[in-house]
Amino acid sequence: MQALLTISIIVVCVLLILVVLVQNSKGGGISSNFSAANQIMGARRGTDFIEKATWTLAILLLVFSLLSTPKKAGVTDSSDDTEGSITKQKAGGAVMPVAQPAAQPAQQQPAAPNK
Repeated sequence: MQALLTISIIVVCVLLILVVLVQNSKGGGISSNFSAANQIMGARRGTDFIEKATWTLAILLLVFSLLSTPKKAGVTDSSDDTEGSITKQKAGGAVMPVAQPAAQPAQQQPAAPNK
């Protein structure tokens, strides 16, 4: 399932790139390429089609991306489930040390006289 979603995302990305490249930044786009009055798709219909295709592909990309994420935060690879993380293995049965209270400064004793 994950492979199918990944392939779908790649196909949608490529199509979205092509659709965006067909558009003209100033609004002409595909309609400026046709000068004949009698067309199968009129100038306005061509721009509408490109705009709808862009929105549809962008929404598909969003949906496929959301579907490809794991459902739970704790989901990991099967290799991690069998072996566990290295940090957990190193920690093993280690116990956190108890914090020691701060030592009181020692009272200064007078120096012993030298003989």
